[in-house]
This record gives sequence, structure tokens and C-alpha cells, in this order.
Amino acid sequence: MRKSFFIMSVFFLLFIVGCSKEEKNFPTERLDSYIQHWNEENFSEMYNMLTDETTEQYSSEDFVERYIKIYEDLEITDLEVTFSEISAEELENSIEEKSAVFPINVKMDSIAGEIEFQSEIELTLVTIDEETEEEEWFINWNTSLIFPDLVDGAIIKIEKESPRRGDILDRNRMPLAINDVAYEVGLVPEQMIDEQNEKNQVAQLLNMSVNTVDEFLNASWVEPHHFVPLKIVAGNAENVIDQLKNIPSVQLVETTGRSYPLGEKAAHLTGYIGQITAEELEEMKENHYKETDVIGKRGLEQLYEEQLRGQEGIKIIIEKEDKTQTVLAEKPVQNGDNVQLTIDINVQEKTYEAFDEKSGAASVIHPKTGEILALVSNPSFDPNELTYGITQSKWDNLLTNEEEPLINRFTSTFAPGSVIKPITAAIGLDNGTINHDETVEIKGLQWSKDNWEKFKVTRVSESDQPVDLRDALIRSDNIYFAMKSIEIGNNAFVQGLQNLGFGEALPLTYPFKKSQISNSGSLNDEILLANTGYGQGEIEVSPLHIALLYTTFINEGNIVKPSLLLNDKTEEIWLEHVISAEDAAKINGYLREVVTDGTGKTANRKELEISGKTGTAELKLTHDSEDHENGWFIGYPTQKEDILVAMMMEKIEKEGSSIVAETVADLLIELEKLK
Repeated sequence: MRKSFFIMSVFFLLFIVGCSKEEKNFPTERLDSYIQHWNEENFSEMYNMLTDETTEQYSSEDFVERYIKIYEDLEITDLEVTFSEISAEELENSIEEKSAVFPINVKMDSIAGEIEFQSEIELTLVTIDEETEEEEWFINWNTSLIFPDLVDGAIIKIEKESPRRGDILDRNRMPLAINDVAYEVGLVPEQMIDEQNEKNQVAQLLNMSVNTVDEFLNASWVEPHHFVPLKIVAGNAENVIDQLKNIPSVQLVETTGRSYPLGEKAAHLTGYIGQITAEELEEMKENHYKETDVIGKRGLEQLYEEQLRGQEGIKIIIEKEDKTQTVLAEKPVQNGDNVQLTIDINVQEKTYEAFDEKSGAASVIHPKTGEILALVSNPSFDPNELTYGITQSKWDNLLTNEEEPLINRFTSTFAPGSVIKPITAAIGLDNGTINHDETVEIKGLQWSKDNWEKFKVTRVSESDQPVDLRDALIRSDNIYFAMKSIEIGNNAFVQGLQNLGFGEALPLTYPFKKSQISNSGSLNDEILLANTGYGQGEIEVSPLHIALLYTTFINEGNIVKPSLLLNDKTEEIWLEHVISAEDAAKINGYLREVVTDGTGKTANRKELEISGKTGTAELKLTHDSEDHENGWFIGYPTQKEDILVAMMMEKIEKEGSSIVAETVADLLIELEKLK
């Protein structure tokens, strides 16, 4: 807030000298008015209070525009100008001499920090009406009142130093996103030997059209000897760089760029940086971005933009005609902070490669600490291409690709199918609806309640004896869990799922979609309730959420809190006492039998004992289309219980969830070799 301080020495001094008792015209009131206009940045009114000698030297436009430009360029705020008291004797003498000098103090904030200086301001008493002998004080102004060293042709310069963007590192400080050598690629027209051929080669190597290359070369400023920049390429694009070097007219200028060593294998996790758009510039206008700046576009680059970006260094300098410089204010550059993750770059890479060409998502965690070791979405894209500029045709291909490589699947939610059954069991065990010894008589492959008309629940295999919880999990019995869901009831089942984090954000800074119970949040419809119990209906869950839910069977009934940043690793419990330790241990044992004797047999390996659960979710795209299926497997080493993989693959109709179980088993064996 601007403040005006009027320090009064004497407004009126009455001197009895001879017979004179007239009121004196002291400069303090006039100066206070000028200072008030200054604090309010009312430069036009300030100009009106200058002496004729000053206004002859500086026009109103020059005076006002100079102040406005300087204050705007330096982003001046919190301006505070004050003047100091002078003695009564000096005040009296000022009238006699028609001149007064006051010390002033000027304080302000700027883009480079606080600026404060002391100076002196001189006022002259001028007769403004000869007949009445009326007098008024005016300001003798000069440029040193803007800043003391701004005299004799001196200029103000602003020097800026860009911060180094922080790195994104894995748990072992291996790079996921780093600053690296890049090359600005350009052409020198006069060095072309075979012009059309060279332009064609460059266009192809840089993923540009020849027309775009011509546009750069035909710019109005271009002379035959000029270097005409076309594009920046990553330093690790060795094959492209080597081919570019063989083209006579090409020059490479080394610069600094952003590199993503894992490329598409971690693209959705890291995101990428790119040129700031007009919309982003407007949105981030308070953060001092410029049109030439880059900004995080997706993933961690966007989420941790503020920490990674750092703060620009700014120096305000007054440079005199002899080139000597005075630093008026300086804000040192603050390089961006590194972001270190719990992610293991080797686990991330192996998990991505496990998908081969199948679409899907996976979360890999340490089930006892909550550390996230990998987050994968496939298909993906190359963040290096998007950082350095992608052709419109390639961008269009990404947008129109029916496999949707730009969608981040690991933050999305999907119908869980049968992997939800242990969770349904946990809810039933906790409220007493389910117990391990109780059996249910189920005949045939289909079951329906009388009031359901044509709807039937189908299971994959018949049993020749009553079904208990163990058998229902091993054989993945849809009918058992449909029956038990109805027995649990709408309200209790909804409450049970809510107690497990459905409908709320995961306790993590990375934005995952909330898992849902149903579109409405309730299960009032009995068929919807039955379907939900075995993972159909409208229930949806993210791969990370379902992975966390399975930690209850490893951690004595507690669900571990996830962590993605290494310095946030706390090994805390997110949800306590979901079920008893005894119940958790029993389900843990059942999950081993799922692999040895049940639906997960393709994950059964001699090299490594694996526990887990399969799941298949039938999805109807439209009323006229055929169903397609997504497959799930949640798996972990039975003995060590030190890594857990939750993987979902889309459209696995032919292979069923067995292909997912097989893939996860292969992955767990590969990851065991890395330890």
C-alpha cells in the first residue's frame, strides 16, 4: 500500500519583527502534495508541479512516459516515498532564499527485489502573479530523482539468467528427465550444392515438410551467408545427427535441451516440456513466464513445474555513458530442484516391455512400504519428439490413433472383473456376512433370482460340492460372490467400498482418477449389486488402487499408504484394520492356491512361487457392438512379498486373463533377477 508521510516542522511561524505579522509560505505543504502524487504514481500531476526550467528541458510526454515505462519494465510495486524534517531555521531561510532542499527516502519492490535509496529534492519559490505578488513552490526535477545514478545519458538495463531445470530421477538417481546436450539444426543457403536434394533430406530427417523448410529459408531477413535455424534435436538422436552432418549446407549449433532417456517407456509418467502457449501464458501471468519459455505439459513435468523450473535470476543495472555500471537491485538465479522418485527405472522399463504390443496399464509397488516402483501406460508416445517439435501429421496420427496412445491408462479406472473378489470377501468378512467355513449350495453354471426375469449370473466352472470362500476364490466363482453381495446388502457394501477408498482421491500428489462404486454412487438395484460383487456392473478401479487394496492380505489387514517421491517415503498405513490379521493370512494363502490350482495356473512357475488373482471384465462398447474383454492379474512373490504387480490388458478375448497372469509371472521372474 502506498503511503504518504507528511512530516511537519512548522506550518506557520509568526515572527514579531518590527510591525509585521504576515503568514509565511513554507514549502512543506507543497512538497507533501508532490510526494503524495508520486506515491500514487500520478505522474501528470507531478509534472504540473515542476519549475519552468525543468519543463523546458523535459516535455510532459517525456516525463510521464519515462516514469511509466521504467516502473512497468521493472514491475515496481509498494512504492513508498517520504521526506525528512528540516529545522525551523532552515525553513525560515528557505523563504528568504526562495529555495529549499529536503532529504527524501524512496523505497519500492521490483522484479529484482527491493530498491531503496536516499536523495535530495529541491523546491524553488516562484512568483505566479506579479500584481498580487502571489508565490508558489515548484520542484526542480532531474533524472536522479528516478534513481540517483540515472544521470548524464545513463540507461537502465535488465539482465536475466535462466535457471537450470531440475532433473527427474529414479530411486537410484538414474535419469528419467534431464538437461542434456541438444543441437539446433539449420541451413546456410550459399553452402547448398544440390539444393532440392538437401532440402528433401533435411525435411525427412527433421520430420518437417519441404514447404516448411522453404518458409524458413524465404524469410525476409535471410541472406545467402546466414545460418537459418530449423529445429532443435535431442543430443541422443545419434543416427539423425550423423546423417545431418553429411549434408553440406547443414550446421549444428550445440545448445541445452531436455532429454527423456526412457522415451515412450515412461512418457505418461514424466510428461514432457514444450513452448508455452498463449493460453498458458495468460494463466501463468503471475509467475513471470515469457513467450519464449518452456513449461511442463503433462505428467511430472507439469505437476512439479514450480519446483523443477526454479526462479530466474534478474539484475537491474544502471549503465553510464562511459559503460561503468551500478547494480540497482539483484535477485540471484535459483536453479530448479531435482525431483527424486521411488520409481525404479529398471522395473519401469521391464514392465513396459512386458506389454509387447498389447494396450493396457500396470502399477508396480512394494506392498510393505507403499513405494511405487513403476507406472506404465501402453501404447505410448516419445516425449523427446513432443519436446522438440512434432510435425502436424505425426500429431494428427497420435490424436486419431484408435489405440489412443495419448491417454494415460495408469491413472484411469477400469472394470476390475474378478480381481475385486478378494475385496468383496474382505468386506463380507469384516461385517460378518462371510466366514471361511460357511458353504453355499450352487447348482449348474447359471443362477438367477426369481424376480430377475431374464438376467442370469454365469460362472466358468461347476463344483461338485458346496462352495466356501476358499473354493470361490480359487475357481473365481461369480455366482458365489453375486449371492454374497446381495447378502451383504446395498448400504453395507457401499459403505465397505467407501471405507476402502472408493469415491475419494488416493493419498498421493499425482492425480489419479477416483475409483467408483457405480455411476450414481449407490447399489440400490439388486442386479447391479450382484454384478458389483464379482467386478462387473459399473464399478471401476485404477491399477494403483487395486494394487494397494491387495496389500491388506500381506500387511495383517492393513493397507499401506502409497509414495511416489522418495523423500515422502514414510511406510505409513493408509487404511487400518480392514480385516483381521487372521483373515488376511487366510486370503493370502488362497491367492497362492489360485496360482497352483485355480484360474491363475499360467503364473505357476518352478523358478518363483507366485500368489495372485486373475480377472476378466466383459465390456459392451455400444448396443450394436460385440463385447470385448479386459484381462487382469494381481501377482506377487509368495515368499518375499517384496513386489506386487497389478496389470490390466485390453481386448484379450482369445487369450483370456491367463495371458495377463503369464505375462506378470514372466515379469516377476525378470524383476527377481535384477535384485
